[in-house]
Amino acid sequence: MKTALVIGAGPAGLMAAEILADSGFSVTVAEAKKSPARKLLMAGKSGLNITKNETDEQFLATFGDMPDALKSAMTAFGPRQAMAWAQGLNQVVFTGSTGRVFPRSMKASPLLRTWLARMGGKGVTLELGWKWVGCGGPSFQFETSAGAKEVAADVTILACGGASWARLGSDGAWSEWIDAPLAPFKPANMGFVVDWSSHMERHFGSPVKPVGLIVGGKTHRGEIVVSRTGLEGGGIYTVSTALRDGETLTLDLLPDLTGDQIRKRLARPQGKTSMANFYRKVLGLTPVKMALLQEFARPLPTGNAFISVLKALPVPLKGPRPLDEAISTAGGVKFDGMTEDLMLKNRPGVFCAGEMLDWEAPTGGYLITASLATGKLAAEAAVRWAESGSNSAI
Repeated sequence: MKTALVIGAGPAGLMAAEILADSGFSVTVAEAKKSPARKLLMAGKSGLNITKNETDEQFLATFGDMPDALKSAMTAFGPRQAMAWAQGLNQVVFTGSTGRVFPRSMKASPLLRTWLARMGGKGVTLELGWKWVGCGGPSFQFETSAGAKEVAADVTILACGGASWARLGSDGAWSEWIDAPLAPFKPANMGFVVDWSSHMERHFGSPVKPVGLIVGGKTHRGEIVVSRTGLEGGGIYTVSTALRDGETLTLDLLPDLTGDQIRKRLARPQGKTSMANFYRKVLGLTPVKMALLQEFARPLPTGNAFISVLKALPVPLKGPRPLDEAISTAGGVKFDGMTEDLMLKNRPGVFCAGEMLDWEAPTGGYLITASLATGKLAAEAAVRWAESGSNSAI
């Protein structure tokens, strides 16, 4: 029986492990933490967004330009396959109003329990508390509670995660000893720092919706949240790559109204109503939107200038939140250091998958689906490579 070592028990690693077990390999999964898939479980606390119910063409287009390996992985395993995978783990799934797909339970734990039990029935060994600390010739070295361990296998899948949420296991430490070209880590799908004045404090935690985020000449409709440190939320995450890379942010506080419609509403008699209440009644400006206007446009202009501010309020950002707070990361193992089926050119028989690759996914189910897809691609390639007879223990 051929042997396989998988380092990392997140979605990519577990997908790879099950495929290898189904192909007749004796599989050991080494996970640094005391429990598997911690980041998946954390994501499931707010509702496990498995994928996006889109056509394959729409799904791929969201990633923009991508390496051939990533395109191949997601062509073979896209939204339909991700939904079928979840259903195969006894999860009834549904599509929300934005096209995002969730299990009916909304949690990751039922899915994960079923998945781990299924893999256990196939003979997969899960070693917890095994921290990968380096390579010694053909072996991979681990620190464990029982002391140092060395493992050599016919094939190895590295699925070590990115460099955000270190407490959940994705600390990027593996980048110090992997023999592959790396792109620097950068935060992805993260919030941005804003230096608020004291009057914004009462609005911390308040959602701003609906709102249009104008970045790079394009308007993205979404929801943002005013936090103690700045701005967060799905709307911000959607444009976080462009903002991180230098684009500026302006907000359309009234995306459902044109300038002419706003002008007509402002022409209504104000009477004895206070200005704030007048704006609330005729324009629907919530307290948090009024606070943002006061924060960034005081003293408030009048006439057409006021309409312009409502439709394009400049928001000065002080940069992204720290890398470890990001939902995911960009950067990692460069694709030109791997073959088209994700095998390291400098380490034959060693494959990479998941967020440790140099790619960047938006939120909305794309990250989980692509991680599963790359785990599948790497494992199937590892099986072919091992069966080709071109290796002994790696």
